Amino acid sequence: MATSAGNEKPRIAVFSGPTATIQNTEPLVTSNKAREKYSLPLRTYEDGTPLRFDVLRPQRLAAPITVYVEQFSAHPLERDAAELYAPPDGYLDAGGVFHKERTSLTDKPVYEVMLRPEDGLYPLPYMARQASGQAWEMDGTEKNAPSELCRVPFFPDGSRLFEEIDRLGISDEGVGCLLTGKANFDFYRALPSGGYTTGRRSDERTDIGAGDIAPETRGVNFFPYRPGYLRKEPPMAALARVTNTVQRALGSGKYLGGIWLEGSPFVEETTYWLNLLIDTIVPIAGNSSQRPHGAIANDGDRNIVDSVEYITSRIWADDNGKDCVGAVAILDEQIFASRDVQKADARPGGYVATGGHGGIIGRMGHPGAPQFSFKPVKRHTHNSAVNLTQLPKEVQGSRIQGSKVGTIAVAIKEADGDLLPAAIPKVTIVKHARYLPEDTLGDASSEVDILARIENSLRTAPLAGFVAEGSAPFGAMSNSVDAALKRATFSGMPVVKVGRGNASGFVDPTRDPLAIAGSNLTATKARLLLMACLMKLGCLPPAAESAKPTEAETEATKAKLKEYQEIFDSH
Repeated sequence: MATSAGNEKPRIAVFSGPTATIQNTEPLVTSNKAREKYSLPLRTYEDGTPLRFDVLRPQRLAAPITVYVEQFSAHPLERDAAELYAPPDGYLDAGGVFHKERTSLTDKPVYEVMLRPEDGLYPLPYMARQASGQAWEMDGTEKNAPSELCRVPFFPDGSRLFEEIDRLGISDEGVGCLLTGKANFDFYRALPSGGYTTGRRSDERTDIGAGDIAPETRGVNFFPYRPGYLRKEPPMAALARVTNTVQRALGSGKYLGGIWLEGSPFVEETTYWLNLLIDTIVPIAGNSSQRPHGAIANDGDRNIVDSVEYITSRIWADDNGKDCVGAVAILDEQIFASRDVQKADARPGGYVATGGHGGIIGRMGHPGAPQFSFKPVKRHTHNSAVNLTQLPKEVQGSRIQGSKVGTIAVAIKEADGDLLPAAIPKVTIVKHARYLPEDTLGDASSEVDILARIENSLRTAPLAGFVAEGSAPFGAMSNSVDAALKRATFSGMPVVKVGRGNASGFVDPTRDPLAIAGSNLTATKARLLLMACLMKLGCLPPAAESAKPTEAETEATKAKLKEYQEIFDSH
């Protein structure tokens, strides 16, 4: 584990994930300063009068410049305590000329300061225009412009985000450098939201990586959600890329912890996946934002600062220095167990603990150090039964062979231990509701969608399963759905039953001996755990006829399901 030596700061790995509002900025709109300069129509209020202010965006100076800052302009009540202040650097006369001494009662007292490019970013008017000479009004050149005429509003990695927070963020004590004051950072493009459509030279890279970056494609190399009509979601196989990137980084011993950045609806999923799959003794903190970076009421910046504080505080360490709580989500100054967090609303404060039994395991200090209220007992990261180290090189999967279902070997890991993209299982969520069943007799043939999924998985996904979200908390489904899902079970596909919504109760494992009881997990979290279990245990033993399993086949299936249940009970 990375430790501080002398005055050396700890190092933290920062991983960029998909569709991440936390790494997204509001559209870059051409300022009125530029519109006035180039004789373009000004942005105005509804009554046609020009806007009072330009929006200022962090940008870099190209050359040093001397500016004069008016004394007592930082706060309207500074002047009331004038006797507590040192004298200004000088005065500006009515013509704007600087003098060391006052020449007139109308002279303005000022501070003289040299601004340099190496100082970092400064809030400045946005002066850019389109190639046509027109002003930028949105991400694209016009409404509904094709992707080649749109800019990407997401950062390609976390470096620029961290720089802006460090440069412009202000603590409760009125100071900055809230990130680099605590740690140093390396940035990884695990599955980024922003990409280099024209590529980048190796010497221009801000992330950890070697060589030039080739031109990147939306939906292949990076996954944004804006503009909305160009939204791209990462494919199932991308989970392998995420797993391998995070495992290699945190397994290197260079880092005190890792921070995962992702969109607010999905950070709960990936963070829990990392909690299950990553074999590491250091903490993982998931962060998101309900508002884009730089927007009013943005919450993401604080979440990142809090994660750095959490990691460097070492409250997560047991007596041996190992992480004792697993991956967490740090949101709204609260510490959530990754297993038990869910987005409930699209606003700051819109996260809830699931399962009715805690979930919020601590809080950020404000003031003081982070504190735990309690620690979860579920297995995680370095002691997870399904982490990458514990996964076998191959397992058995189910595959239709002629008219029968048999088993085939499914490779899980490369020789070097990396997770194979093709190994990621296909798990489908089935929901139950009152007045939904078309058949009350328990006829599986009425559930055509489930049967079609079973057939498709037998042809394309040898590792597959179902999560049945039934009544809370029992996970009860209709008779016809149960009948169809038993076809899945005897085709080699395990079924997990959970209560619908945010169920507080635990699913009774004795209610259905041919299904896995999903504890108090949400359907989303149960799906991820089942995917991990399939890569650990492989498929269930398929019956010769899924509609008519023999007694021996039934008992073999039950025995295999016990192995699954043990993991579900402990993770």
